[in-house]
Amino acid sequence: MACHLRSASVPSSPRSNEADIEEQLQSLKATGSSPSMAMETVHDALIKLGGIYSRIDELTSFPSSQRQQRKAVEEELERSLILLDLCNAMNESFIELKAIIQEMQLALKRGDDMALQAKVQSYARSAKKAQKQLKKTSIKSTSDAEGCRVVKLLAEAREIAMPMLESTLHLLSKQIGMPSASKWSLVSKASQKKRVVYKEEQLQELELNIVDLESGVETLFRRLIQSRVSLLNTLSL
Repeated sequence: MACHLRSASVPSSPRSNEADIEEQLQSLKATGSSPSMAMETVHDALIKLGGIYSRIDELTSFPSSQRQQRKAVEEELERSLILLDLCNAMNESFIELKAIIQEMQLALKRGDDMALQAKVQSYARSAKKAQKQLKKTSIKSTSDAEGCRVVKLLAEAREIAMPMLESTLHLLSKQIGMPSASKWSLVSKASQKKRVVYKEEQLQELELNIVDLESGVETLFRRLIQSRVSLLNTLSL
């Protein structure tokens, strides 16, 4: 009878957890490859990816998962540093873009169209610069994780995370287009006031979107740190 009770209380096996994580990764991969991703979708995807890293981290605690090939673990630790650097670079870009948006809001309040156009151009340049830096750092690399199931899952998660971060900056770069001369011409005081109110709301929404994305990247960063700690622990066993 005690045996039956024990069987009923046995937690999910590593194999079933791996299959579930693999399914979540494939679903996230399909979401990330969609050309029509919205800001909210990217934020949710980053949070889900952080959750997947937590689940993979739980697998690392299973005795069967701790007997990893040392070389594969060390390679994944090295490659995960690239992803951590990308997260740091993203957060630096978010800080810069938020500062530019705040300057744009001040220009709008002053009614300074010249300063506003300059800040719009500055925003576009900063977003493109961040994209270029990300592409330069985000070098695709395959992992020789045959036989190392946890490392294989980590490698898959990493390969999903990198293009997702790149898509984030691409979306942000499209939020504010370069202004044309006619777009900023003043027809009347009434129409000018209406345009300013609309643009202020647009900038406020964009700033909130960046704050959400910043939160998503920060969550991913923390999960990556915990993942590295767990992997390092397996090397000391």
